[in-house]
Amino acid sequence: MKKGTPMKRRNLLIASLGLGSALLTRAAAANRPDLQWRTRPLLALGTTVRLRAAHVDAAQADRALHAAAATLQAVEASMSLYREDSELSRLNRTGWLHAPSAHLLNVMREARLVSQRSGGAFDVTVQPLWSAYERARQAGRLPTDAERIDAQARTGWQQVQLDRERIRFLRSGMAVTLNGIAQGYAADAVRATLQAHGVEHALIDAGEFGAIGRNDRGQPWNVGVEDPHDSSRVLAALALNGRALATSADNRSIFSADRRHHHIIDPSTGDSPPELSSVTVVAASAMRADALTKVMFMAGPGRIPALARQWDVGVLWVDKQGQWEATPGLLPA
Repeated sequence: MKKGTPMKRRNLLIASLGLGSALLTRAAAANRPDLQWRTRPLLALGTTVRLRAAHVDAAQADRALHAAAATLQAVEASMSLYREDSELSRLNRTGWLHAPSAHLLNVMREARLVSQRSGGAFDVTVQPLWSAYERARQAGRLPTDAERIDAQARTGWQQVQLDRERIRFLRSGMAVTLNGIAQGYAADAVRATLQAHGVEHALIDAGEFGAIGRNDRGQPWNVGVEDPHDSSRVLAALALNGRALATSADNRSIFSADRRHHHIIDPSTGDSPPELSSVTVVAASAMRADALTKVMFMAGPGRIPALARQWDVGVLWVDKQGQWEATPGLLPA
């Protein structure tokens, strides 16, 4: 494992980030005058999405970005908790959903797989716990033990029946949140759409990151991981090399001023894991990386290296004291 000290932001070109990361491009040679670069900012899945893509034909780049925007809209229509007409909102209201879309099935199947392999450390049915914490926060307190236990009784990934015909809750009062995996899926889906339209160089920032080819300086896409304790600092630069990156941190949605209680909730305890402030995962899939940030949060620092090997991913984690470590091979040489 490698430890390090923060890189200073003034040396970096940084763009807008989701969940505690920042886009970083190195000064380099080899501009590609034959490529026409286009940038498209969008609002989707509760965040600002930024797409940057290139093609030798500027019109084709625009068409690819238009198609990518349509893909994002379809994902949001399926999985948004902020839209009452989304598939997910309808599932949570009624406890069942007939003929779920391919988008929703893909994410729910991946969620089930990660839940199985992680022993339930990742569980999309934690929404009742999040709701209990949010109601208590609005009342200026934390949930009582009784409120937390009641919410836990309405969770359990095994209690979701899933097939092509329908999704159904097997326990009363359940609800699902896909906020811990949907942004990663969106990045993967947009990447596939861009590639289908002939794009060979792009960066997708959908809250989680996906990359294709190289940046507009002809260099590999790099991402800087932001210090969750100080947004003016970048801890380390990570080279994507065609992979995806996701970050989860305790500074996003908090239920206590000390960040001890936040939106990342351990389904086994009904509370936030106590040891870490931030986890970044680099994997072949942004959806997988997104889900695994929560698995690593639950595991804690001592178990992360072994889990990273088991899942074949790179991980950078930051503890509550601000010290960070990374698995071997994750940082550029």
